[in-house]
Amino acid sequence: MRVRVRHEIVHALEPGVRTAIALLRVTPRNHDGQYVQRWSLDVEPDCRLYPHEDAFGNLTHTFTVESPGERIVLTASGEVETQDTSGIVRGTLERFPPSLFLRPTPFTAATPEIVDFARLVLDAASDELGRLHALMSIIHAEVEEAPRALAATPPSAAEVLKAKAGCPGGITHLFTACAQSLGIPCRHVSGYVAQEDGHGAAREWAEAHVPRIGWVAFDCGPSLCATDHYVRVAIGLDSPAVTMLKGMGVTVKEEVHAREPRGPGRAAGGQSQSQRGQ
Repeated sequence: MRVRVRHEIVHALEPGVRTAIALLRVTPRNHDGQYVQRWSLDVEPDCRLYPHEDAFGNLTHTFTVESPGERIVLTASGEVETQDTSGIVRGTLERFPPSLFLRPTPFTAATPEIVDFARLVLDAASDELGRLHALMSIIHAEVEEAPRALAATPPSAAEVLKAKAGCPGGITHLFTACAQSLGIPCRHVSGYVAQEDGHGAAREWAEAHVPRIGWVAFDCGPSLCATDHYVRVAIGLDSPAVTMLKGMGVTVKEEVHAREPRGPGRAAGGQSQSQRGQ
């Protein structure tokens, strides 16, 4: 399917700021199941964007605005052709071996409570893929998804487990911490999800590395593996590593539109759970 994305971020600055510097991670790149047909970035006030690749191979842009005024407005837009791969992610630029993604951060540290929670899936299946599906189902049943507040950092895995609630980024921290405690490499992903009403969303989910299959995308909120509604943008060890805008000031408004075709049999969020070793 073809996903059309328009993402606008309004970033407020402190009065009297003379120079504003920011880093953007809003540009997707091609891989199997995802082809970027066009993508553009616009920043107000006008400035020059400098493209880079970060350590994980994410496409990033930096910019500097002199005498920026009270706010900066970023608009990312484009079209991405996607295919449903049953959540399997292949053809990506991989700078590091999967074992790197066993490394915890302060947001994904496995506390004793998280270790005990993760062990609930050990009897659910005998292989990693089955246990990951069970883990996704348990988190979906036990943890309530809540919207992320603008400019707020997602909570840590321990905080989400204690509260039994969290935003998509926080829930992904919990999934990652549990998977890593089971010895399964897992990483954080940011991107966009198309919805039938055209509004869409900027979202975060996880990718876990399964033997003989590779990376598989899991989204615990709706309890499904990523479908052709998902546009993958950036990867990292946790949510701060994939944040779409990092800079001075605070985000005061964010609006995302992601269109998808409408027609019979095209329900949003349709589940696709069949992965097989190849």
